[in-house]
Amino acid sequence: MIIGFTGTRVGMTEKQKEKVKYFLDFYKATELHHGDCIGADSDAHSIARNLNVPITIHPPLNLKKRMFNNGYAKLLEKFDYTTRNENIVEASDVLLACPKSSQEELRSGTWATVRYAKKQQKEIVVIYPDGTWLVY
Repeated sequence: MIIGFTGTRVGMTEKQKEKVKYFLDFYKATELHHGDCIGADSDAHSIARNLNVPITIHPPLNLKKRMFNNGYAKLLEKFDYTTRNENIVEASDVLLACPKSSQEELRSGTWATVRYAKKQQKEIVVIYPDGTWLVY
């Protein structure tokens, strides 16, 4: 199962990291797709690497917040944030989302990606900072 990932630039909480590891195992992830930004993308990259899950990176055009986790990963073409996030959703069977708050926010790339995945009728697991999750 191909897992897409989106998350906050402030990074995941320890409880979110535990749940990402759990869901990568639960879904028997065959690949993880992420956007290579600082914070949660980098955390997810490390978790997938430790589980020996192959990684595909969808890098942003804007290098300012990029983590450059190119090692052990397939690197795709750069796109603007919105297109990149849509590409991650479209390439995935399930989207894991780790937002920084428990409330949906309008001006958040993570929540915008979740909304796009809903429109695409993808399975979505939102993992909140306290480790609770909601499946759509």
